Amino acid sequence: MPEKAELIVEGKKLAVSNLNKVLYPKVGFTKGQVIDYYIRIAPVLLPHLRDRPLTMKRYPNGVDAEFFYEKNCPSHRPKWVQTAKVWSEGNNRVMHYCLAQDLPTLVWAANLADLELHTSLAKKKDVARPTMMVFDLDPGAPAEIVQCCQVGLWLRDLLNKMKLKAFAKTSGSKGLQVYVPLNTPATFDQTKDLSRALAQHLEGEHGNLVTSNMSKALRKGKVFVDWSQNDEHKTTICVYSLRAKEEPTVSTPVTWDEVANCLKKKKADLLKFRSDKTLSRMEKMGDLFAPVEELKQKLPKKWKL
Repeated sequence: MPEKAELIVEGKKLAVSNLNKVLYPKVGFTKGQVIDYYIRIAPVLLPHLRDRPLTMKRYPNGVDAEFFYEKNCPSHRPKWVQTAKVWSEGNNRVMHYCLAQDLPTLVWAANLADLELHTSLAKKKDVARPTMMVFDLDPGAPAEIVQCCQVGLWLRDLLNKMKLKAFAKTSGSKGLQVYVPLNTPATFDQTKDLSRALAQHLEGEHGNLVTSNMSKALRKGKVFVDWSQNDEHKTTICVYSLRAKEEPTVSTPVTWDEVANCLKKKKADLLKFRSDKTLSRMEKMGDLFAPVEELKQKLPKKWKL
């Protein structure tokens, strides 16, 4: 592969560089391969990025070297990269986040070694209104994704009782994530209150396996049900994003049958997906996460656990 190239992506000229630079040293996965993955996954990825303020997590020298988060869209961006103005309490100023609205923008971000795509749970037109409620199931060693599968199934059943459908994806790291599409008026206070109550309920019922407390010391051998992502100022890893791990693993949507099967067989590797495997799943199964952007569900006004 040449070191540099000029691509024409949907009529827009893009210079890409350092294509042979290895970004995942353990497996020799290069920047050119990162860009190629994002181009090929784009048909299912872009709908989940659209209109969501994007935080870039950049690894210019690969996953073993320094990384940095970029919230403000770089000033050297091409003029066609769209941005969203978001008031930042923490910085006490307006931030201009990138919006990955199209394939050229996605390729441009990949060329900046933006391996991980972290998105807001709200859209640019109303950053105070989440379109979904999210649970991040994070295992404390020796627990692994197998135990997260058990907790995910318990959580799915609790949500079912509230007439809420939930969808699962791997984090692409160690855990499992459960998404509840709303796409109806809701506030972060509401999603945070309900997600915290559900996490605490699970801890009450299954204290030997579940904690709702952030403290690392309490996590050993347990699954932390992280409800705190339901916040205007937090981002979550976007579905189909690569992760900066030893291998180019991907946050990949899975069916509840696959979750149950991983639990039954007690094999964590059943839910580990590298970029090539995620691409072949997409070709076979389409976008298992499409309903997260489309399904309209109302949070229960009153709930009893």
